[in-house]
Amino acid sequence: NAHIIAEEFDQRLLQMAEDEDKKSSALFSGDSAWQSKVMGTGWSAFRLQRLGVWNVSNCAKFPKTYNLLKELDIPLAVRGVCFARQTPGSGVAPHTDGRNFILTSHLGLKIPAGCWIKVGEEERSWSEGKLTTLDTSFEHSTGNPSSEDRHVLIIDFWHPELNDAERAGLEYIYDLRNKFESGEVPFRQPRNEQPETAVDEGQGLGGLWKALTGGGDE
Repeated sequence: NAHIIAEEFDQRLLQMAEDEDKKSSALFSGDSAWQSKVMGTGWSAFRLQRLGVWNVSNCAKFPKTYNLLKELDIPLAVRGVCFARQTPGSGVAPHTDGRNFILTSHLGLKIPAGCWIKVGEEERSWSEGKLTTLDTSFEHSTGNPSSEDRHVLIIDFWHPELNDAERAGLEYIYDLRNKFESGEVPFRQPRNEQPETAVDEGQGLGGLWKALTGGGDE
């Protein structure tokens, strides 16, 4: 099935090259400032799924890939699924994600000669059409010394050694995080940081009620 993803990706790259003449937006984009600091400016991604939520508009650009991933019923986790690009002469500095409860697979799509990935003390390259699976809680880094872009499909999934309770707990935490980031869960200032509301002496319960409700009588 890897060839289905690779062929669709190639077609999208060709369309993107044609659209550049029309000044359309690029397929890949950077992440947050923190992510760019960790991954470097040469790394960018096109996300299909993140924190359990599929990006409908992005998936529409890769319908065959999306349908295939759904059919495989992979226990996707955290970052979910994204196409990742590494520009020529760039690399990702050594770092660790600090999450040993997930594993990450890279499907090689466009791998120029000389590209490498190092996890712990082991260094190797990707193979086009094949998966490379790693534990990103170990220190890892990448490099692209070639003159071409390197492309892989990244898939995060829950570690198979998690039990049902552990996975359910992690899914709850990341679902809550996703809802917070999307604004579904409002931010509440901690009580010890909330400004104190003065209550006039001698007003008793009436003064306290006005202070709490804003002073209205009704």
